[in-house]
Amino acid sequence: MTSLLRSQLRSLRACRPLHCARHTSSTPPRDIPPLPPHDEWRATFNTTMGAVRDRISVANPDTADILAKAFLTGNSIAAGQGKTVIECYPGPGALSRGLLRLDDKTLERLIILEDWEPYLEYLRPLEQADPRVTVVPLSGFSWSTYAHIEEKGLLDHIKTVPYEQGMHPQLHFVSHIPQNISGEQFVAQLFRNIPTHSWLFKYGCVPMSFIMGEWIWERVAALRKTIPRCKVSVITEATADMQAAVRPSVLQPYAQHLHPRPTSQQLKKPESRRIGHPLAAINTVPYAEQVIAPHLLDAWDYCLRKLFVLKSTPLNKAISALGPGADSLLRVLTAKDLPPEQRVDVTQRVRDMSVSDWALLIRAFDNWPFAPENLVISDAFLEDRRDRSL
Repeated sequence: MTSLLRSQLRSLRACRPLHCARHTSSTPPRDIPPLPPHDEWRATFNTTMGAVRDRISVANPDTADILAKAFLTGNSIAAGQGKTVIECYPGPGALSRGLLRLDDKTLERLIILEDWEPYLEYLRPLEQADPRVTVVPLSGFSWSTYAHIEEKGLLDHIKTVPYEQGMHPQLHFVSHIPQNISGEQFVAQLFRNIPTHSWLFKYGCVPMSFIMGEWIWERVAALRKTIPRCKVSVITEATADMQAAVRPSVLQPYAQHLHPRPTSQQLKKPESRRIGHPLAAINTVPYAEQVIAPHLLDAWDYCLRKLFVLKSTPLNKAISALGPGADSLLRVLTAKDLPPEQRVDVTQRVRDMSVSDWALLIRAFDNWPFAPENLVISDAFLEDRRDRSL
């Protein structure tokens, strides 16, 4: 684990020690269809195929129990009762089974999104074993999937809760994150939907729990003045509270807890992105009060992307990247008649800017009469929601 991740984890809320004991409750135990032993997974599931090559899954049932409780119970910032969980990228369902071992008061319903048939063979039996389960044979990566589950009435019982009332008491999104750039983009888009109350956030401050590569977590949670600080870091810091669900050691060594074990081809990938690299388990809850106004999201996107290309450059040198004449914004940001808390230190590097600094910059940019009219920067993953992706 890097020193950056250690410092970030220390700054997050401390996690209560978690053990491997099964969850006790008054709910009668159900016979949950078993999975093959972990050491048979490579033979059972051919994960060298393109569709699932970079996907990871919890395989150890004790680890699945630990994570299920760390996501939904105890000291988790996302803990609650009467939960409807939407689980994305479940793999064959070890974590799904861990969630189902929670009592009915904690987990009311489980909606599983999976479109790979070899995994579905081990997920569909859960519907027969537990009435709380609905398996939707569609990809959680696709925007249309969430429209589909609404059209099927699977969310009819979900209330819309105003943001100012805090965390949504019912709905909870859980996902393994693929170990590739698309996985990082998927996470980035989820946080990007928070200010606009899009996707599941139209119901309110819906908590999310992730199992992701440590390399993704370092970028998502990067603090100002650190090298990994990026556009995603700023958006996540501005939109949601984040907490490490378990200590990193709970998921190590990788081969004892997760699937698949790395192949020789995957070992050729950059160190941080290959299968087998350490993972992090994260809980996150959107803030009741959002810094990013919905109508300014495109401006935030534009300014962050343009300026983070020059993230090691002082703002007063980089600001011209926003367009011809953008240097004039420096006078607005440093005007002496402004209260000190509304001024920006324009000599600091782009990666050193706080969320407050960015908010002041975007406000000035939005009021600038010569700001570019077209703020859209090409990104296939962030295209209009009529497209297949979130």
